Amino acid sequence: MLRIGIRSAMDGAMCVDINEVLLPGVGLRYEFVNQEGDRIGVVARRSGYFELVVYEGADPDEARAVLRLTEEEAGTLAEILGAPRIAERFADLTKEVPGLSAGQIEVRAGTPFAGRLLGETRARTRTGASIVAIVRGEEVIPSPGPAHVLRAGDILVVIGTHDGIAAVEQIVQD
Repeated sequence: MLRIGIRSAMDGAMCVDINEVLLPGVGLRYEFVNQEGDRIGVVARRSGYFELVVYEGADPDEARAVLRLTEEEAGTLAEILGAPRIAERFADLTKEVPGLSAGQIEVRAGTPFAGRLLGETRARTRTGASIVAIVRGEEVIPSPGPAHVLRAGDILVVIGTHDGIAAVEQIVQD
């Protein structure tokens, strides 16, 4: 169970419990109960699609699909719903989990991965640290996939151990 704190200028601070369920062969399902008592889920499929679902009853497999989004559409929706606060939320998370840190790494012009795919870094496989967002000017790309092209000036938001973050920095800048 993940616990995510969300701050709003209107209602102060509140926490939302998010249940994460592995769906073998399908992907991951994230679900939570909203303020009105509705169970809402997001199915992140291995195919790259996302489905927003609403549960009709207590059965977690009995859900009505509300939206089906591509990775790009899901990213756009996340930005609209507040993804620019993603770095702040992860910074809060790292305070709650001992040994977990958040870092920001700039992709500089002339470095090996400027203009190349994020997946080519193999950062998570090589370091255990995850690139959870790319900040590109005013735009935030949450949960970037391996097909995202890195550009000079991008800021990578990385979550992992201190050593893992340093290793990602070395990969990206060497």
